[in-house]
This record gives sequence, C-alpha cells and structure tokens, in this order.
Amino acid sequence: MQDTTKLIHITHLHHATFLVADLNRARIFYENVLGLVPDGKRPEMSFPGVWYNVGLLQQIHLMQLPNPETSTQRPAYGGRDRHIALSVNNLNALMQKFDSATISYTISMSGRPALFCRDPDDNALEFIECESSL
Repeated sequence: MQDTTKLIHITHLHHATFLVADLNRARIFYENVLGLVPDGKRPEMSFPGVWYNVGLLQQIHLMQLPNPETSTQRPAYGGRDRHIALSVNNLNALMQKFDSATISYTISMSGRPALFCRDPDDNALEFIECESSL
C-alpha cells in the first residue's frame, strides 16, 4: 500500500517568468496594453524587474537579464512555441486593443476562442476567452 503522506500535489501555477531586454519597453506592453498593475510588495532583486498579479494567486515576473537564446529563431505562430496561456473575459475587446496598438496576433488554429501574440521581447502569450475569468 502506498504512503499517501508523501504524495505531492501541485496546487496551482505560482508565477511565470519572462526575460526582457528593455524593462521600460516591456512595461508599456504589460501595463498599457494588457492593463496589468505592478505588485509593489515584491522585494528588490539584484537585477531590474517587475511582478504583476494575474488572478488571485498567479503572477508574471519580468526580469531584465541577458537572454541566453538571442540566436534562437522563434516559430512564427506562438501556438507552436513555448508560451503561457491567460484567461480573458472578452477576446474581442483584447483584439481591438491589439489592433489600436498595432500589435500582431493570430487566432488559434484549433477553432476555440483564443489568440496568440508576442511581447516586445518575442515571448509568446496565449489569451483564451473564458466566461469565468476574473
């Protein structure tokens, strides 16, 4: 019989981290376009960065550090690249925001209400419309 006191249960994704070359440029995208608000409660680190709360328990952490993959070519379609997926309550409003900010995006090839875009540092993000988004 298995000892269940030693089982590990992952409860949620705590945070996702993206490397950025220019923190100020990245902040314009994450704050002005996506509407995220910096979390001022996070401690200072030995490099520039910013934390954003996403939902109740998750965060995005931007770190201005050298990218070890500068010569790596990312796939044109973000859905075929490593990415994070974020729930949104209104995909059409997000598309209008991207259009007005001239941010390129692609609609999900799966047919579900979702789109992919890249931040200024080529990090891929997926946005999925969910009725229960907070």
